[in-house]
Amino acid sequence: MNNPALESSRYLQRQAASLLLYQEVLADEIGQAFLQLLKAIAQGTPTHFEALQAYGRWFHALATAGKSWEENLLDRLLAAENPFTQQAQQHDFDDLSPSLVAAAKQDLQVLQYLYNCDGEKLGQWVQTAYNLTMPPVVYQNSPTQIPEYQQSIRETLINASDWGETVPTVAAYYRQYGTGIFAQYRALRWESGEFQGIPHPDPVTLADLVGYEFPKQRLIQNTEFLLAGYAALHVILYGSRGSGKSSLVKALANEYGDRGLRLIEVPKADLNDLPAIVNRLWGCPQKFIIFVDDLSFEEDDDAFKALKVVLEGSLHARPQNVVVYATSNRRHLVREFFGDRPKPSSQEIHAWDTQEEKLSFSDRFGLTLTFEPADRDTYLEIVRNLAKQAGLAIATEDLESRALQWATQHNGRSGRTARQFIDFLQAELASKAYST
Repeated sequence: MNNPALESSRYLQRQAASLLLYQEVLADEIGQAFLQLLKAIAQGTPTHFEALQAYGRWFHALATAGKSWEENLLDRLLAAENPFTQQAQQHDFDDLSPSLVAAAKQDLQVLQYLYNCDGEKLGQWVQTAYNLTMPPVVYQNSPTQIPEYQQSIRETLINASDWGETVPTVAAYYRQYGTGIFAQYRALRWESGEFQGIPHPDPVTLADLVGYEFPKQRLIQNTEFLLAGYAALHVILYGSRGSGKSSLVKALANEYGDRGLRLIEVPKADLNDLPAIVNRLWGCPQKFIIFVDDLSFEEDDDAFKALKVVLEGSLHARPQNVVVYATSNRRHLVREFFGDRPKPSSQEIHAWDTQEEKLSFSDRFGLTLTFEPADRDTYLEIVRNLAKQAGLAIATEDLESRALQWATQHNGRSGRTARQFIDFLQAELASKAYST
């Protein structure tokens, strides 16, 4: 007697095995658990419990990721890196290899079959195999927030009767938004020679930051130039500690992530990798800010030379999609000592030229934005804005009085001090409300 569950699962196994380009979509824990579940159902041995156990592993993988099967498959499809997606982001659709387009069409049709095999259907197969009175629980979750730029392509795929016919639209998506890790994350970090995505970046927004409107607007303007494809300037944000320099750069990724902006943090210890990083970003459709926090150099620091190459260029043309934004508490980025000043007895003939190169290094950034120490009015403006965002029920006079007292007793007037004060005040007011 025919067993529809066995036949369907074996058919899907063959389909999954036939993928030519998009094998990566099923390479994660969820995809592998799905394939193991198909295999267990296809074996048709209800006297053992392989299918039940496999369903449990698949359910666990979905619950751990907090995604439905369909949602995860679309995520993986849109971020897939393979010859087709890489070529699609570099070339117009009409210029792509016909064999790559044909392979992509076939793979998308296969992925649509797998997409339609949801938890409810698999649960019914398991129920039939084991004569269960009820099917296993189907994993369901509240849909995660979809980036605005992905909504259209997802709707196209979900509503399409044949994903193979959507190849031009999918290729156009890769062309505009890229693939791989840069399609998955808006904030990344360079670590151990690789890009590492930051799944939960600092949520600070531009609206959160007040008090330094001039440098803020100049930085926004320069970033808009970058997004528009113009030759944006490298920027050094210089000023007092706690003034919000780093937060302002981080806020840009949250503001413009949906427009293809990516923030890549590079630790000072890895600045020697900057030329290699820039080469990796060449040709990607996204726009990149290489972010270096708290920048300064010691004498004969090799990182000094690496950053200089990126700022000034080399034999390679400067990519239009990459800029460097660095923060520093020092006006002169290369640390200088009195003993470093040229002496008449110095063996270096052009010692003053060397000294001038060190002192003028910050000038190699096209734009220098200065953040002065916060005065009383600026500090209180920041405090009021943060208190409003936090929804604190406190009189303005009391708020300002306590904020000034806090600044005196702690780290002085700055955006960082204001944030620390509001965090403390919010917890204090909440604990009092709870105790009553």
